[in-house]
Amino acid sequence: MRELLLEIWASIRRNKLRTFLTGFSVAWGIFMLVILLGSGNGLKNGTLSNFGSMAVNSVIINGGWTSQPYKGYDKWRRINITNRDLEILRTEFPEVDKVSARVQGPGQYNLSHGRDFLNNAAVVGSDPEYREIMNVRVLDGRFLNDTDLRERRKVIVVDKNVRDVLFHGQSPVGQHLLVNGTSYSIIGVFEMDQFGSYTFTFIPLTTAQLLFNHSDPSVGQTYLSVKDIDTDQKMAEFEQRLRNRLAAEHTFAPDDESAVWIYNRMEGYKNMMLVFGGINLFIWIIGLGTLLAGIVGVSNIMLVTVQERTFEFGIRKALGAKPSSIIRLILTESVMITAAFGYIGMVLGVFAMEGVNKLMTQTPPGGENTFNIFVNPTLNLSVAVSATIVLVLAGLIAGYIPSRRAARLKTVDALRHNK
Repeated sequence: MRELLLEIWASIRRNKLRTFLTGFSVAWGIFMLVILLGSGNGLKNGTLSNFGSMAVNSVIINGGWTSQPYKGYDKWRRINITNRDLEILRTEFPEVDKVSARVQGPGQYNLSHGRDFLNNAAVVGSDPEYREIMNVRVLDGRFLNDTDLRERRKVIVVDKNVRDVLFHGQSPVGQHLLVNGTSYSIIGVFEMDQFGSYTFTFIPLTTAQLLFNHSDPSVGQTYLSVKDIDTDQKMAEFEQRLRNRLAAEHTFAPDDESAVWIYNRMEGYKNMMLVFGGINLFIWIIGLGTLLAGIVGVSNIMLVTVQERTFEFGIRKALGAKPSSIIRLILTESVMITAAFGYIGMVLGVFAMEGVNKLMTQTPPGGENTFNIFVNPTLNLSVAVSATIVLVLAGLIAGYIPSRRAARLKTVDALRHNK
């Protein structure tokens, strides 16, 4: 094996420029493959991050405006989801596992503790179920409970940004926080991916409805987590029954989809996965096409090598060398060139993606309504293994035709070559 490697190395040294240019095409091909796959992964992660941390098996309900007259009512009538609707969802739909609602105050609020201030914060009224449906992580203390809602307590759950800025990283649980001058007792600290660096706080839903003058009392958004719904047909039937019941409660046409907006995250997630499956396939096709150009270059240089060493191969055969040894020599040289330059391209591609990822993490994330496009454009282990397999196959493909030609050489014809 040592002699084989030394012989291959000597062949490469004799054709430095040709080997470098051919190897560069392989390195460029694998580099572009890594860049494309990393970019596709970043695009996928960015889009999925816009789903937030909310459970996939969930439904969002928003009130809207009627688009058609119905039973004596004019169109363009406002439909609000109310506390009674929440009770209907809890009691009349066995598929509904949990129900949560939220009310967000108008504008932004100023938070203060002692001499420290934090502006442009959002104050959201919600309930205990919100934590489970939205996967809120409590870092310290607790989240809202039923007693908080029943007694309309002035308690508040703050995010870690409030803790770090107003309380200098110390636990704020048990201390008081002024929200536009009104004092609230802090009961917990939470973290939630969906809000990024935007400052959010939670107070009991009933307290928020009084604070924000919701006399209905209505809610802004309603969140449902569903169970025993595992097909699109079951989900469609559930949505239709849900719309019919709300239409009967609020007196609007059951086919008026603008009156109540129902968003099925399960369907959205499936559609998104199908789209990115197609994107990923397209990226692989483009990347492999780029790499194929490098493979053709390696195959060409090996064909030239066989042409130049035809007389040498004839002497080898005359001395008793088997065709398999010549095939092994050509294939090994081909794999070495593609593997060496391919790994260089792969490493450079990984470093480039890591640099982009570092740059993205240093950019402050947006608020709740920010649409993320590019997040964590890195490669996982499976992609690295796939790229390695592609490299080996590339080397074998590039060396196959030249090695077959070398093996088919007749000893007499090879010795007459260049004579």
